[in-house]
Amino acid sequence: MYRFLLTPRWWGINVFVLLAIPFCVFMGSWQLSRFEDRVQDHRTVTEQVESGRTEAARPLDSILPVDKSTAGRRVTASGRYGKQLLVPGRELDGKRGFYVLTLLRTDSGKALPVVRGWLPGTADAAEAPAPPAGEVTVTGALQASETPGDNGVSAQGGLPAGQTAAISSASLVNLVPYRLYDAWVTLDKGDARMKAVPASAPGGTGLDLKAFQNLGYTGEWFVFAGFVVFMWFRLLRREIEFQRDAALGLVPEEPEQTPVPSG
Repeated sequence: MYRFLLTPRWWGINVFVLLAIPFCVFMGSWQLSRFEDRVQDHRTVTEQVESGRTEAARPLDSILPVDKSTAGRRVTASGRYGKQLLVPGRELDGKRGFYVLTLLRTDSGKALPVVRGWLPGTADAAEAPAPPAGEVTVTGALQASETPGDNGVSAQGGLPAGQTAAISSASLVNLVPYRLYDAWVTLDKGDARMKAVPASAPGGTGLDLKAFQNLGYTGEWFVFAGFVVFMWFRLLRREIEFQRDAALGLVPEEPEQTPVPSG
């Protein structure tokens, strides 16, 4: 009864199934591992940010470049404050406000973006306290340059002069006349009456939309594998039923075609 499995048609079906199932399982396992990696990155970076609040601060240049292993570490840098910008549309403690971002010109010749604190309400340069004059030493958490979509960062353009949507060297290079570090620092304690901005995990390490897309793709690939198995058994069952009906003479004969008269 199962000799039909050796026909060319069924050879093709069987080869497809034998290739499709391992492929779907492999792709599903790979997507699952991507999700697990993101979960682990999120856990590691979160613990790192928490531990960074109590560890001794290190000189900025000794810990650069900023990456997953250094984001959130406490650093110190010295210099003089220069140009000041506002970063609108930032939330803190459930309230909407803006960051006060001031460029610290260091002895290295580069400027370090420093978030001196957060204020509630609409971004207004008149509300932002002026930076301290003279030589200062800042201490805070090292942060990676932002990109739109990370940690609520907006991609909006057309902001008023003196404002930026993202804290990154790519965004700031056209706004300030300094060479910039590809990183920024949020102070341990906010200047003046401003609230300190907590350190956050770098982009790509959180349980964001991309992470749950990986989880969704995992389910899809395993569903595809199950669908392939289901369809194979369904085709097999139909073929067996057809063979039984043929053996019992129950397969209807094809009606003879009536010749079409010419002319």
